Amino acid sequence: MAWAIAGISAAIGAVLGGSGLGYFISPAFAKREEEWVDLGSVKEFKANVPLKIDFTSRKRDAWATVEKRASAWVLTPNGRDFIAFDPKCTHLGCPYRWDDSQKKFLCPCHTAVFDVDGRVVSGPPPRPLDRFSTKVVGGRLMVRPSSGGEAAA
Repeated sequence: MAWAIAGISAAIGAVLGGSGLGYFISPAFAKREEEWVDLGSVKEFKANVPLKIDFTSRKRDAWATVEKRASAWVLTPNGRDFIAFDPKCTHLGCPYRWDDSQKKFLCPCHTAVFDVDGRVVSGPPPRPLDRFSTKVVGGRLMVRPSSGGEAAA
């Protein structure tokens, strides 16, 4: 009788323990989905005129979804191909702006200057502006903000 009780108890423990363990480790095996954010119709962007677009970025971490405000500088040379720059200077992460009269991105913190393609013109930045991945789906521009860190060509 003691052996039967011990066996049944072990079986119950294995079923409950296995289910609980599976619940806690299942996010590690979940398929990660690429997060693409819709920035609007491709018709909203004028050729060779950078436009700053604000958006909400959502990142899922296990069971929690975290939302944060983000932005990107978007540029198109022809209305078909798009570049989305991370809005932080590659020197110390300060926000920069587009100066239409000079046709350059200017960072006020340490006088960094970038050309329209994101290349360093002057100042201390160690590399060109970082880019986000972009794609066009159904006439809408999509950006993947988690892809930051790619240097401009």
